[in-house]
Amino acid sequence: MIGILCAMREELEPVLEKVEVTEIIEYARNRFYKAKFQNKNLILAYSKIGKVNSATTATIMIEKFGAKKILFSGVAGAIDSDLKIGDLIIATKTTQHDVDLRVFGYEPGYIPESRVFFDCDKKLNDIAKKVANKMGIKLKEGIIASGDQFIHSKEKKEWIRKTFGASAIDMEGGAVGCVTWIFDVPFFMLRAISDTAEEGAGVDFDKFLEESSEVSAKFLIQMLKEINE
Repeated sequence: MIGILCAMREELEPVLEKVEVTEIIEYARNRFYKAKFQNKNLILAYSKIGKVNSATTATIMIEKFGAKKILFSGVAGAIDSDLKIGDLIIATKTTQHDVDLRVFGYEPGYIPESRVFFDCDKKLNDIAKKVANKMGIKLKEGIIASGDQFIHSKEKKEWIRKTFGASAIDMEGGAVGCVTWIFDVPFFMLRAISDTAEEGAGVDFDKFLEESSEVSAKFLIQMLKEINE
C-alpha cells in the first residue's frame, strides 16, 4: 500500500482525478480514499493544514491502512532565490523551524529523544530524478523546513535559511518526516513553489495554488508508474 498525502483539498483533487478510487472511508474527522493505479494499491487523503493534522493523518495511513511508504505532494514557499513559482523541489531532509528549546541549551529544531533533521528516502528521490529527466523537467533538491505559520517575511525567511540551510518552507513536511522516522517508513516529499515567502506571499499563494498543485500532481503520477508497491 502506497500512501499519498496532501495538506489541502486543492492539492489532492488533481491526483484523485488520475487514479481509480474504489472506496471512500470517513475516519477521525477526515476522509480517506482507497484507490488503484496500474495494479498498485493506494490510500490517499488531504490532512488539512499544519503539523498536527499532517502527523495525525500520516500515522493513520501507516497504522490503520498499512501504508508501506508515504508520498507527500503539494506546494511550498521558496527560500532559495533560484526557485520560481511553479518550480519543483524534492526534500532531502525535513525539519521543524518553529521548534525552539534554546533556553535549555538545545539547538533550534531539536526535541529531546528526537532529531533536528529527518532524512527522506534516497531510492524514492532517485526515482523522482529519473522521472524528471524523462519529462525534461528541472528538479531541485534541498532541505524543506516546516512550521505552524505561513511565512511572509523576508527577515524570517532569511533566519530559516541561515539556521537550517533550508531551500523551501511549508507547514507539514517536518511533522510527517518525524512520523515516518518513528515508524521507519520511507518518506518522499515533492513541492511545487507557490510563493516567495515574503511580503505579498499570501496573494501569490492564492493565485498560483491551483496551478502549482496541478504541476506536482502530474509529476507524482509519473512517479507512481516507476514505484514498486
